[in-house]
Amino acid sequence: MTLDDYILDHISPEHPYLYQLYRATNTKLLRPRMASGHMQGQLLKMLCQMLQPQHVLEIGTFSGYSALAMASGMPEGSRLYTFEINDEQEDFTRPWLEGSPWAERIELIIGDITQLLPGLVQEIVQNVQSVLNNEQSKQPEQIFDLVFMDANKRDYCDYYHLVMPFVRPGGWLIADNTLWDGHVVDPAYAHDAQTRGILAFNDLMRQEAEAGRIELNILPIRDGLTLIRKSINQNS
Repeated sequence: MTLDDYILDHISPEHPYLYQLYRATNTKLLRPRMASGHMQGQLLKMLCQMLQPQHVLEIGTFSGYSALAMASGMPEGSRLYTFEINDEQEDFTRPWLEGSPWAERIELIIGDITQLLPGLVQEIVQNVQSVLNNEQSKQPEQIFDLVFMDANKRDYCDYYHLVMPFVRPGGWLIADNTLWDGHVVDPAYAHDAQTRGILAFNDLMRQEAEAGRIELNILPIRDGLTLIRKSINQNS
């Protein structure tokens, strides 16, 4: 028995719907390892239970496992917006999202987040402007309580700069794959584009923390999961 097997045998059981989705992901999709899986999904669910986010943004939907895991821990009336740039993924993923017990909390958006996010933010702000408190209304576009980033590793730094102006002070960003199967400390992968993207992102996060703009920690769970909290004093 591996350590991962031991952990999986001693944590809360996987929701039957997520179990079926994970099986379908492994039998019907290429690169099924891209799905979060039970261990990481349970962590994402519990983080949402703790943080109680009202507005969540996900970059990289894939089969929908992480979106559903987060939605299962989100409060009633909350909303998760998940972006998937690969339109060929939609035929598999959308039915799983829309047929889930948490369908009312999830909106799947097919397209390039770098082009579509500003318009989405304005739409959300218009829908909730009347209930924003005075502190939030000073920066109404800072709407997201939590961002989960699990897309092209080469673009992680760009994604960070894109989304952080829309994250409220004290809000959270979770970045997946930040240890990249150990490649971040293996010189043999120094010229790999994806590895370089992760290395650049990790270095950027260290700089951001040193500047006091964020706090962060890297959890050695699965492929590495970085928890980032935006400084309470940051307005951009």
